[in-house]
Amino acid sequence: MSDPSYYTPRTALPPQTALLTDRAIVTEAYTVIPRGVLRDIVTSVLPEWTDTRAWVLNRPVAGGATTFAQYLMEVAPGGGSEAPEPQPEVGSFIFLLEGELSVAIEGENHSLTPGGFAYLPAGSSWRAKNSSTALAKFQWIRKRYEPLAGHTPQAVVGNEQDVEPGAMPDTDNKWRTTRMLPVEDLAYDMHINIVTFEPGASIPFAETHVMEHGLYVLEGKAVYRLNGDWVEVEEGDYMSLRAFCPQACYAGGPSNFRYLLYKDVNRQIVL
Repeated sequence: MSDPSYYTPRTALPPQTALLTDRAIVTEAYTVIPRGVLRDIVTSVLPEWTDTRAWVLNRPVAGGATTFAQYLMEVAPGGGSEAPEPQPEVGSFIFLLEGELSVAIEGENHSLTPGGFAYLPAGSSWRAKNSSTALAKFQWIRKRYEPLAGHTPQAVVGNEQDVEPGAMPDTDNKWRTTRMLPVEDLAYDMHINIVTFEPGASIPFAETHVMEHGLYVLEGKAVYRLNGDWVEVEEGDYMSLRAFCPQACYAGGPSNFRYLLYKDVNRQIVL
């Protein structure tokens, strides 16, 4: 079995001779942001972060996803934040793609390397710093926490390479899921998984359900069925799926097709 990889986009502008054609798609059912869109000139600056830039992949907008925001973050050596979360009611999940990142949660320090992750409960005190000599790049997912009486989430820190993936039923382990948060614990109102397909494996039916999704492709390529469209995706691409958007896929190879998956957990249906 090959070692996992975590793709980060190359952000310099393409040459003036390049074609304008790309795979970016925005519809009412889904959005695809291909890696070629994530260039230096489309970054954002977050006020509480130093020596840091962000690509905003998703945020609650009219006609789009409503439950979460997601960023690709790049922190230069020495950069970071002493107060990264401006909203105490918002919980976070960080997944490191490249470099090293020091994360302190309630005063306890943790060192993340590629594949490392941290769940930061809403209202917790945390900070992040790049103490290395190279860039640190990570996915940052934010969601306004939906409390549930009698349940309180705790911080979770680990590395996906230390988590045993679970095979999806009747797939001979060719489609498997690495769950980084305890899915049976009702304290957590988001699920964050690594989904892996071996070449040729598929989602063999059009999933249609209430959860919103954010998918960042870590490795490989696939043909993805989104609503009524077939869309080619590859490592570094990002997909946002609205509630009830039908989805399926075929993994293309030659490597595994892997993506970081966010999906919300609905406490109740509010009418």
